[in-house]
Parts: sequence; structure tokens; C-alpha cells
Amino acid sequence: MKTIPLLAITTLFLSSLTLASGDHAGGHGDNIGKPGVASKVTRTITVEMADTMRFSPENIEVKQGETVRFAVKNTGKVKHEFILNSEKEIKEHLLEMKKHPEMEHDEPNMLSLAAGKSGEVIWQFTQLGKINFSCLSPGHYEAGMKGFVTVKTAAK
Repeated sequence: MKTIPLLAITTLFLSSLTLASGDHAGGHGDNIGKPGVASKVTRTITVEMADTMRFSPENIEVKQGETVRFAVKNTGKVKHEFILNSEKEIKEHLLEMKKHPEMEHDEPNMLSLAAGKSGEVIWQFTQLGKINFSCLSPGHYEAGMKGFVTVKTAAK
């Protein structure tokens, strides 16, 4: 009979861990927009990631409601990441990456690319403001590998 309470406690504990983790894996909240649909892409922006620990471009402007394809290329010789998120979520994710540096990403707002590889992120920007992007490979963010997207009001 003791197994039922133990099972209940274990289930509650695991459920609370799931809730506590929130959207860390996906790491994107409504304040940065939502995954985009390829057929609704209005423009493609090429973003290069280099071993100089910089993105090119570092600053991007989009319009509210716009769906953008980020064509991301790693021009370096080491792995880099493109993670689109709020500053708060990026800093939280950075702490997780320090604990688990080999963590792989499989979320619509992020990708990891080996040297010389390319990939894409398709994103719809629904909220006005500033959204960060960064590389959270060990030491890269601290070296300045970050940028931002400014979402402006669409002209009517």
C-alpha cells in the first residue's frame, strides 16, 4: 500500500519539474512572435556567423506581422548557434548551456550549425520591440556574439 502514495508523490514531483522548466527547451514566449509558415515569408535575411564571434548583420529591422526567413550560414571553423529570443530567456538559456555545453537545439527559434553548414529559421514577428539573437556555444556570447531584431510598426 505504500507504493501508491510514493507513486503519487513521484508523479507530482515530475509534473512540477515539467512546469518549472516552462518553455526552456523551446525558450520562446509570445513576446517575441511565433514560428513562421514558409508560404507566408515576405523576405529572406542572410545572417552569417563567423569565428570572430560576430553575426553579420548584427542589427536587423522588421515590421510587425512580417514573416522572415533567416538564411543562416556558419562561415567559421567551429560550431555556432543562432538563437532568437528575449534577453531574459537568452540569459537563462546561457546558464543551462554552461551546465550542458553539448546541448543540441531542435526548436523553431534556434539552430546549431557545424562549420561551413547552413540552415534557416522562419519567424513571424507579432510584437513590437527588440528581440535578441545570440550564439550560446561556450564563450561565444561572452565574446560578443549577439545581435538584435527591432520590430517596428508596419506602415499603413
